[in-house]
Amino acid sequence: MTTLITDPWLEGRLKDERKAWGSDRYDEVWDGVYLIGPLPDDEHQAIIAHLGSILQDIIGWPGLGEVYLGVNLTDRTDDWEHDYRIPDVAVFLRGGSAENCGTHWRGAADFLIEITSPNDRTREKIPFYSRLGVVELLLVDRQTWTLELYQQREGQLQQVGQSSLAESAVLASTTVPLTFQLVPGDPRPHIAVTHPASGRRWSV
Repeated sequence: MTTLITDPWLEGRLKDERKAWGSDRYDEVWDGVYLIGPLPDDEHQAIIAHLGSILQDIIGWPGLGEVYLGVNLTDRTDDWEHDYRIPDVAVFLRGGSAENCGTHWRGAADFLIEITSPNDRTREKIPFYSRLGVVELLLVDRQTWTLELYQQREGQLQQVGQSSLAESAVLASTTVPLTFQLVPGDPRPHIAVTHPASGRRWSV
């Protein structure tokens, strides 16, 4: 169900209350439209935490870049609150083109992870990320249980690979030194993550 609030007073009160309660953590603004999406459930948050920890170990601690579990991402330096998205995980490599503006990052993130939840609009974010010049995106679809890898090509994020239980392909990132593969697990499929250079492996 979608709720449209046209009363400015009620809109302001709702946003103030969400901010006071800390409930606005995942709220976004899409070209001036304030979006309140579903809060991530436990499974969603666990996947974020585990993948983020791996990236922090491989990228963050060695000083190769910055890793964030949620960050304001936009194409603006000023007035950024008018149009921004919050990816589940974001990686900004040293020497990358994105700019840290303190309250938000502007421009092309090097590697993003998005995880779907029921009734969210994850896939609708892809054109926005394309426009920013995001280099690579890993999408974890929990409805169909597939991994989808997108890479920037000719100004668009284009799908270059998919891993599912039926076709458990290995997806190799070109921006972070990791591969991703969907494998059987219990009570849900697992994401096998490998660091080829060291042979280290994780099951998420």
